[in-house]
Amino acid sequence: MTITAPFAELASRITTWARELGFDEVGISDTDLSAQAEPLQNWLDKGYQGDMDWLAQNLDKRLQPELLVSGAVRAICVRMNYLPGDTRQIQVLKDARKAYISRYALGRDYHKLIRKRLAQLAEKIREAAEPLMPVNQRPFVDSAPVLERPLAAKAGLGWVGKHTLVLNQNAGSWFFLGEIFTNIPLPTNTQTVEDRCGTCSACLKVCPTDAFPRPYELDARRCISYLTIENKGPIPEEFREPMGNRVFGCDDCQAICPWNKFAKFTAEDDFRPRHGLEDTDLLALFLWDEEAFLRRTEGSPIRRIGYERWLRNLAVGLGNAPPDPEIIRALDLRREQVTPLVREHIDWALERQRNPPSSRRRKIRREGT
Repeated sequence: MTITAPFAELASRITTWARELGFDEVGISDTDLSAQAEPLQNWLDKGYQGDMDWLAQNLDKRLQPELLVSGAVRAICVRMNYLPGDTRQIQVLKDARKAYISRYALGRDYHKLIRKRLAQLAEKIREAAEPLMPVNQRPFVDSAPVLERPLAAKAGLGWVGKHTLVLNQNAGSWFFLGEIFTNIPLPTNTQTVEDRCGTCSACLKVCPTDAFPRPYELDARRCISYLTIENKGPIPEEFREPMGNRVFGCDDCQAICPWNKFAKFTAEDDFRPRHGLEDTDLLALFLWDEEAFLRRTEGSPIRRIGYERWLRNLAVGLGNAPPDPEIIRALDLRREQVTPLVREHIDWALERQRNPPSSRRRKIRREGT
């Protein structure tokens, strides 16, 4: 038996273990990310990361996984479907009185679940490989400077689509990614998946804030997910009306993608909607006090934005809702109780409630387009 045979057998066992732990697919790639250096730097130079300064930090580690895990030569990449069953999300998006929350955030925060499963997988790998060699490895779930999408593509889990997310021909894009960097010389995926976006540009055209300067490039500063989650300051006025009722994230570019007709529903109970967040009125959420917010978002990714930004986002949604005396009363009542950041958005919403604009849900375009 050659030295590679035990590792080939181990790679096969990894696939079995990953499935048993609830992962929907696993692939193995090398750790050469040199091809990403120039496009990543160009993207940063354009300032498309917005206030996410951490994306410009530790570039050496992002591009050289062996600096994160000494001796790392492989990335074991996994994906896990998160799409809940019928949540009426499209109907909710069309109802300006409802609050639209990105599908990934309707259930429990995925970080803990996937991190725990990856740790269990890593332990199985360590136990099997230690008779062959000393093992050094570490699992990652959005917890370090990792270029997970290029690695997932190299591992054969799909291709990076025009909306910059990984697409899988059998599962669309409604899935989470995770990685284990390891020094074990496992056989790698030998054939990447070809780009199958073709001439389709549906995801680029549907974006309410025109956040894609060109295919395969995202300007996060214009992205509703960035504006409602990562952005800690005011939401620029030009983006407030196009936000509509999207109060935490945005799924438009995924929802319209033809490949998502092949998406599979999740088998994980933790990813199923909680507290009725898949179908709740904006006003009902706006009336939560901070105690209710903390209680009902416990274990949810929504909690990470905090109560202040939650109210900020909801105020924008209420400003885009049909005129309603109850909304005006709620905004007026809350106005004197909130921070200046929230008050700015409440004032905007009150102006629109009292003097409704003639046209609603206007999609903005860049100058010259």
